Order: sequence, then structure tokens, then C-alpha cells
Amino acid sequence: MNRRSGTGYTGIPPWIYAIAAAGAVFVLLPLVAMVAKVNWPQFIPLITSESSLTALGLSLRTSAASTAACVVLGVPLALVLARSPFPGQRLLRAFVLLPLVLPPVVGGIALLYTFGRQGLLGRSLEMAGIQIAFSTTAVVLAQTFVALPFLVVSLEGALRTAGNKYEAVAATLGARPSTVLRRVTIPLVLPGLASGAVLSFARSLGEFGATLTFAGSLQGVTRTLPLEIYLQRETDADAAVALSLLLVAVAVAVVGLSYRRPRVDAAPEGAFR
Repeated sequence: MNRRSGTGYTGIPPWIYAIAAAGAVFVLLPLVAMVAKVNWPQFIPLITSESSLTALGLSLRTSAASTAACVVLGVPLALVLARSPFPGQRLLRAFVLLPLVLPPVVGGIALLYTFGRQGLLGRSLEMAGIQIAFSTTAVVLAQTFVALPFLVVSLEGALRTAGNKYEAVAATLGARPSTVLRRVTIPLVLPGLASGAVLSFARSLGEFGATLTFAGSLQGVTRTLPLEIYLQRETDADAAVALSLLLVAVAVAVVGLSYRRPRVDAAPEGAFR
């Protein structure tokens, strides 16, 4: 007999639960193994060392900056992809989502040949006295490059799900496109935007390959927490495991914030005032 939930029929065969349990074990078992390996008596000193706190602080600051950049760049991209059909739209979407499947180190090389001293734009920037590669700015750019698709995918999906009926009504009532965007579109898809921003932050927090290739590993400047974990692994395994667990805990907390109950489809309050 098929099971029912509080909201009605689930339609899930019993054997699906067994496979789902195997998938959950596959994800959770390595985390359990890592927790078992932690040197708990030294856990607090290991994660509060000067180098660890510096790396964590840098990761949080650069991830916040890259998330802001993702919102600024990703919202217009998602709007264009979801609302405005044009020739080459599928190709543009493919390139925007490319960092999802591209090895991060390849992204770092691409950024290096764009903003590095001998890069496409780097030469002009160097002449203007601006050096991006191997700086904190490079960390933000690397994180933005790999995290941007998460916001675009989340927001584009929310825009397509919401449809444009409320926007059309607002337009027929004389609202300008900018007013419709500000008073109707953004409030309507705000949960999707928030979810995409949180996922982008989490992705930025865990970025390693592009950051190492494009920004290097300079303590206090470009050495984020993933890079600190990598370096500690070579010299102090206990510190590497402790910092890994810290990063996992922060990432789980951040990703958990991105999931909310779907709200009832309704027009944004005050949209047509």
C-alpha cells in the first residue's frame, strides 16, 4: 500500500525508500568517519589558532562580497533568460552555466589569462596601476565565477514557475517596467533569490581550485579556509580534520537556510497600489 503524508498521496513506491536510504548513507558515512577522526580534546585550540581564524575570516568576507557580486550580475541574467526570448538564448545559458561542470582549476586559468599581468584585460589594468591576480580581489572574482550559476539557476527557475500574469496586470494598469520589476517581480521571486544567494555563498565558501590558480595562497590575503585545510593536511592532520569539520558545519548551516516551505501563490502585497 502506498503511504500518505500529511499533505496527501506521495506516490513513492516502498523500494524507493531503500535506495534513498543508501544514497543518504553514501553522503553521511564519510562525514561520520571524519567526525570520528577529530581530535576532540584539541578541537577548540585547533580551530582558533591565528592562521585558522585568519583564513575563516577571509573566507567569510570574500564569500559575502562574491555573493553580492552574484546578485548584481545574476539577477539581470536570470531575468533575461527567463523573460526575454532571443536568438542564441540557449547558447548564452550554456555559457552562463558552464562553471557548474567546468573544473575549477580551468576557471582559475581562464581568469588568470583575463585579469593576470599578461592577460586580456590585465595589461591595461596593470598600466592603470591596478593588479588583480594574486590579491583578495582575485579571490572574490574566482568565487563569483564558480558561484554565479547557482544564483542564476535558482532565480530563473523561480521566475519560470511564478509566470508573468501579475506583471502583465501591473503593466496594463500603467506601471512602468522598472516599477513592475521593483514592486511585482522581485517580491514575487524573493524566496528563489534568497535561496540562490545562500547557495552562492555556500559555493564561494568552499571554493578551492580557481582560487589557488588565480589568487595563490598568501596568508591573510588570499589563503581562504579551504586552502588552509589543504596546507594543514601536509603538516598537521589533526588541524586539517578539525578545520574540515568546521567548514562542513558552516556550510550545512548556510545551505539549511536556503530551504523554506513553498508559500501560497499570491500577488505581492501592494503590487498594484
